[in-house]
Amino acid sequence: MKIIAVIPARFASTRFPGKPLVDIQGMSMIQRVYMQAKKVAEFSSVIVATDDERIFHHVQAFGGEVVMTSPNHISGTDRIGEVLNRLSDSPDVVVNIQGDEPFIQPEQLQLLLSAFHDHTTQIATLVKQITSPAEIENPNLVKVVFSNHHKALYFSRSVIPFARNVSSHYYKHIGIYAYREDVLHQLTQLSPTPLEQAESLEQLRWMENGFSITVVPTEIETIGIDTPEDLNKISG
Repeated sequence: MKIIAVIPARFASTRFPGKPLVDIQGMSMIQRVYMQAKKVAEFSSVIVATDDERIFHHVQAFGGEVVMTSPNHISGTDRIGEVLNRLSDSPDVVVNIQGDEPFIQPEQLQLLLSAFHDHTTQIATLVKQITSPAEIENPNLVKVVFSNHHKALYFSRSVIPFARNVSSHYYKHIGIYAYREDVLHQLTQLSPTPLEQAESLEQLRWMENGFSITVVPTEIETIGIDTPEDLNKISG
């Protein structure tokens, strides 16, 4: 099975402009993500997909593979779709590694890929049980509920489930996806949906259109950088 990893990287982040190029302990965020992905032997290639010349030239400077894409994409999935259309040899599975996960571990990516041992898996993503009450209430941290068969039921920035009479386990979404190649092509043809627009979560578009998302629990804690405040926590 041929597997590639693509790292979408935009400069114009709403919450943290220029985020991919920010310095984290002597190395840019995008380089850290790239170097972590390169440790996964299953990936035949790792590609940064950007719409910004500053990021493009930076990735070239550290020796990474990078593709300049259209500035008009509204999601990382759409940006990856453009990269996929340019490839002469299509992969079987494409992994979307968020450019704001500089501490993602190779073991997590390999765990994600294990979902595709099941031939019915269309899309897979990682989740981790929440242990901090503050994380449960944080709208920047997406929560997920899923079935006994590890199929996502819903993603939300709100607290889900609402535990009215009993205690509950809560899971946060680690925003890394893997898709079968044919499924990814279909996803890029979908129009925005009401739930997606309400929560600002593209995976709800896929679910509203009938695609299933397999969730894979991980015990490894990751530190995503969504805001400058998150970076300050790392620096401190």
